[in-house]
Amino acid sequence: MKIAVDAMGGDHAPEVVVAGAVAEARTRGTQVVLVGVEDRVRAELAKYPGAAELAIEVVHASEVVEMAEHTLAVKAKRDSSIMVGMRLVREGRAQAFASAGNSGAVMAAALFVLGRIPGVERPAIGSIYPAAPAPCLIVDIGANADCKPEYLVQFAIMGDTYAKTMFGLAKPAVGIVSNGEEADKGSTLIRETYPLLQAAGLNFVGNVEGKDIGRGLANVVVTDGLTGNVIVKLTEGVVSFLTRLLKREFTAGIRNKIALILMIPGLILALPGLALLYPTVADVRKRVDWREIGGAPLLGVNGVVVIGHGRSDAKAIQSMIRMAEKSAQLDLVGAISAELANRGIGKS
Repeated sequence: MKIAVDAMGGDHAPEVVVAGAVAEARTRGTQVVLVGVEDRVRAELAKYPGAAELAIEVVHASEVVEMAEHTLAVKAKRDSSIMVGMRLVREGRAQAFASAGNSGAVMAAALFVLGRIPGVERPAIGSIYPAAPAPCLIVDIGANADCKPEYLVQFAIMGDTYAKTMFGLAKPAVGIVSNGEEADKGSTLIRETYPLLQAAGLNFVGNVEGKDIGRGLANVVVTDGLTGNVIVKLTEGVVSFLTRLLKREFTAGIRNKIALILMIPGLILALPGLALLYPTVADVRKRVDWREIGGAPLLGVNGVVVIGHGRSDAKAIQSMIRMAEKSAQLDLVGAISAELANRGIGKS
């Protein structure tokens, strides 16, 4: 199984992409195909002793779709790393494609090259919500700002299949984002979608308010791409703000620094207890770290595609590759296709 990776995608490519690919190949033996400007990619690989012995292949792509370019730049740049990587998947030379590059360009390329799963009206981007106590996928988070009720129902079906396949849940709870718990709350779109979800044969738990997403009320949270994107970006901002605030409060000002110094003897005495506590704290920190997740699955296209964050570091790239590999191993695309077919969606 080979995972094609956009070596030129992201704010810090190709350095961090190559670093993440090398780390994943070393730790898990993953077969990675780095797609990009060959000279630059090989120059980065040369920095790692023993990289030549790893299961890493380089495929040349002469063009790069920059982060600030228009989505449709992929149509003009047919030899870009994104387009070449998608063709590798279509031709069966790779079983998945992962990129931390221009997300709109990745989605456009996926539609041009791979096409949609039969019956899918609009592909959607999912995002694993790290702050939830239980596995939680938000879908859509940016692919479709304007939606119809039928789109949201398909998002729910694809999200339900993702939760069963990737999370291992037998009966995922599915909810829809609204401004109240009652069935008559929400916009016209939400109110029209509600009865369709009730009749869809899913474990539909009703409306989910913003405060309930982090409480684990639903394993699949359905919304339009505009709202979903705001939820994810707001969460990132709040976590970042709280981290900076706590750091500033503990270290700013002479009184706080003196208090910290005075606490040191007590901390030393409490080290055995802290050592027991540390694994739990570390686990929590790991769970809410977006770099551990690595990427967002593009659901509804006829091939495994994972979109990473533009500011990904090597750790995030490694996680992105791992997510793509797991999706391919568990045949996520096949599972979604089968579920839609079982429901009579996409049959002629």
